[in-house]
Amino acid sequence: MIEVQHLTKHYGDKHAVNDISFTVEDGEILGFLGPNGAGKSTTMNMLTGYISSTSGTVLINGVDILEDPIKAKSYIGYLPELPPLYVDMTVKSYLHYVYELKKCKLPRRAHLNEVMNLTQISDVQDRLIKNLSKGYRQRVGLAQALIGNPPVLILDEPTVGMDPRQIQEILSLIKKLGKNHSVILSSHILSEIQATCDRIIIINHGVVAAHDTADNLSRNVSADHRIIARIEGPREEIVRALRNIDGIRYCRADMEREPGVYEYELEAAPGFDIRRPLFDIVSEHHWYLLSLRSAEMTLEDVFLKITMGEGVVIPSDDAKNDAQTKED
Repeated sequence: MIEVQHLTKHYGDKHAVNDISFTVEDGEILGFLGPNGAGKSTTMNMLTGYISSTSGTVLINGVDILEDPIKAKSYIGYLPELPPLYVDMTVKSYLHYVYELKKCKLPRRAHLNEVMNLTQISDVQDRLIKNLSKGYRQRVGLAQALIGNPPVLILDEPTVGMDPRQIQEILSLIKKLGKNHSVILSSHILSEIQATCDRIIIINHGVVAAHDTADNLSRNVSADHRIIARIEGPREEIVRALRNIDGIRYCRADMEREPGVYEYELEAAPGFDIRRPLFDIVSEHHWYLLSLRSAEMTLEDVFLKITMGEGVVIPSDDAKNDAQTKED
């Protein structure tokens, strides 16, 4: 597992990372997000021992990354944003080289074949890396991270350059690996994070701005109470009627979905449940309510709301429990 405790990194007067703490358990995938300059890359570099922290600790399987870096790093498989490839080597010779560097003790031939099969690069194992597409280079980078079957995987933008089919294959592999490893996954494609990760951390201005599941972040960050109603009837009359519902802050008619049927986006003020008044008005005018659904915020909406200067801090359940324990 990964334990990060009060991790801080200063560059002179600049606080690149300021007192962040979190854990990643065995069999868990943590999504790690942040805008450019937020401290995300600095944090990942400290987790892997590439740079040292100003204060705080990083424990990899209980081993401090600064006190015993060789042992701690032996537990880590790392795929940086730019994979550390020797492009004049063939895929197979490069993986043999990484096997030697890591002093791997697993049966060489069987293990490397397994890694190449997992990352689906067996068919290019005899090709020079410089002749591979960017997507295949990413796969080779992921393969080197898996050599030695490390218990901790830190993957920075693992799907860059891949087509949609390759992305789905790699995300499926990461989910499979997450059953038996501690995984930190960083990506700018937020749908990948939402589909793959058990929990999400958003870092902003060097601090943890949000830490929870994607569903909880959507519910907690949003102060909006939005629903989408699909109604058959005269568009302008419906808009006027809906705007008169008590508690409605916003009403907008979307495009025509089928003849005479429009979708209406409605936002209610906090504390107002507009579903029953909505049903009453539609019934009163003999219109037809064909569907009604909530319009929850996407992870992209949450990310933008948190990182656009609103100063939202959402603690994880663990943090809330810790705070409650201190109060008790």
